[in-house]
Amino acid sequence: MRVNAYAAPAAGEPLAPTTIERRDVGPHDVLIAIEWAGICHSDIHTVNGDWGPQPFPVVPGHEIVGTVTEVGPEVTTHRVGDRVGVGCMVNSCGECANCRNGDEQYCLKGMVGTYAATDRDGTTTQGGYSTHVVVDAGFVLSVPDGIDSAAAAPLLCAGITTYSPLRRWNAGPGKKVAIVGLGGLGHMAVKIAHAMGAEVTVLSQSLKKQEDGLRLGADHYFATSDPDTFDALAGSFDLIVNTVSASIDVNAHLRLLAVNGTLVNVGAPPEPLPVNAMSLIGGRRSFAGSMIGGIAETQEMLDFCAEHGIAAEVEVIAADQVNEAYERVLASDVRYRFVIDASTLA
Repeated sequence: MRVNAYAAPAAGEPLAPTTIERRDVGPHDVLIAIEWAGICHSDIHTVNGDWGPQPFPVVPGHEIVGTVTEVGPEVTTHRVGDRVGVGCMVNSCGECANCRNGDEQYCLKGMVGTYAATDRDGTTTQGGYSTHVVVDAGFVLSVPDGIDSAAAAPLLCAGITTYSPLRRWNAGPGKKVAIVGLGGLGHMAVKIAHAMGAEVTVLSQSLKKQEDGLRLGADHYFATSDPDTFDALAGSFDLIVNTVSASIDVNAHLRLLAVNGTLVNVGAPPEPLPVNAMSLIGGRRSFAGSMIGGIAETQEMLDFCAEHGIAAEVEVIAADQVNEAYERVLASDVRYRFVIDASTLA
């Protein structure tokens, strides 16, 4: 079926209206009428070519919420009328050790991204800036009651990207957790870490979002542009989650960790982040990375957010505002996630 979409025709070029072909619904597929699609910084990196050549034209979008309109005959997990979500991946091999352990995002044969990836049938995936998508039912999430649909969309990337490391490194009562950056990822990390019971500190370049950070659940807020911050907080944190998609002074942030502390990078800057081995050795510190979560963990995150009343802070836009939204994301002029109203694509 042909559906309306917004696509980037080439690297660095503005997105424009187009139509794309969606495959027929197979035995294990779900057809979703998309209602909301979040804008992630990864979308911008991809269409700008920051992460290398892409199979243009590219329809971005991997924070998708919509309604099931058709299911394949073998599908038992979702029914027509269900409110569902799709995140950053739509397939994996299902057979390797990581897939069998519920870590499909680390599929040894390569997980299939929601857009700009090669699916198992050889086609190129296209994302959520469109009216409909066909997805293998095993990669479709149930959106619980109690979360606004538009505000739920960013949970499918920003939510799980921050929930997964917070859960993996045991954020909770008695733990001191710092969140670097208060943007699309960072604001979700603050909400989730607070709900887990951790003592939460925001480390931001300036204090201009301090009021927001405290409102969202942070206990403390410091400006990293102030050199005194790094002296005052040295050795303080059990866990630091870096959400920034640009270079930071990793070694300075590592020195903020207590003994056995971990700095986890979830932001994906296009350039390498240099690490001095002595920054690790000096306090038995760890520098780690984390990328979204498996399907089961993503569902767990959605249920956790519903239970604790957590959703993204969003600004809803029409599809024809997407290029302006990209400019505003790059200028840090969004609090805290743009979400496209897919009805404006019809």
